[in-house]
Amino acid sequence: MVYWQDILQYTVNGLTVGSFYALVALGYTMIYGIIRLINFAHGEVFTTGAYLGWLILSALAGSFLSPYVGIAVALLLAMPLTGLLGMGLARVAYLPILKAPRLTILITALGASIALQNFYLVTFGAGFKTYPHLLGHHSWNLAGVQVKAEQLAFFLLSLGLMLLLNAFIFRTPLGMAMRALALDQDAARLMGIPVERVILITFFIAGSLAAAAGIMYGMYYTQISFFMGFLLGLRAFTAAVLGGIGNIPGAVLGGFLIGILEAFAAGYLGGQWKDVVVFAVLILVLTFRPQGILGERVVERM
Repeated sequence: MVYWQDILQYTVNGLTVGSFYALVALGYTMIYGIIRLINFAHGEVFTTGAYLGWLILSALAGSFLSPYVGIAVALLLAMPLTGLLGMGLARVAYLPILKAPRLTILITALGASIALQNFYLVTFGAGFKTYPHLLGHHSWNLAGVQVKAEQLAFFLLSLGLMLLLNAFIFRTPLGMAMRALALDQDAARLMGIPVERVILITFFIAGSLAAAAGIMYGMYYTQISFFMGFLLGLRAFTAAVLGGIGNIPGAVLGGFLIGILEAFAAGYLGGQWKDVVVFAVLILVLTFRPQGILGERVVERM
């Protein structure tokens, strides 16, 4: 028997987790749109944000600041720092080999991912780190559906960041430059657009969004580890492919859909099946509609 309360509850849970996936998927899709790179190190950039958030919030846990101010401080510090890491990766690992064969830059991204994973393993150890409990356990019961305060807060914050990104991409000169690079990098260079600078800024924005997702993920699940970015990165990449890799609205749509699919799979089939369902969707999409749900708009890229 189907219970509507269960369906609504799984939807609420899926939208919460899907908002994290969407933020990370936006990084994948922006970077692919600009330089046609599947940045497999992006999951570890997400892990960087999670660890920075943990360090900052742990340091502020006993201070006089309110929990919301502490979270704001963590976001304002961790997002630009993680964005700088993204820029550093682009400058050191990717820009020097942009003209190399695609396989070369792909292997470089995998190498950067493994290097960052091992750095976090050595620095923080193999054990889990526990996030401070700052938001309490407030919740509302709406027609039998439990909506936690943190779920609403994280969803609204993620949605706000997505709307800000959309406004930046489509309403600012720099966003116009990014879209020009996505269409034709050589023509953009001839038009006087500083290509390398725009690429670095794209990596900075992608890293900042991943940091916000990492902090919210850590607060929602309360634990983080050095390996967490690998699987989440694969799910976010699946979301980007599902929505249409290189397409901004597609990444958001794909993130929410993957989160909802995962929640329903865990609820009806068991937690051990959620990754099976998610990656089965990836295989089906690549087989029957490799351009993704919004693939017809990929030619616009950004």
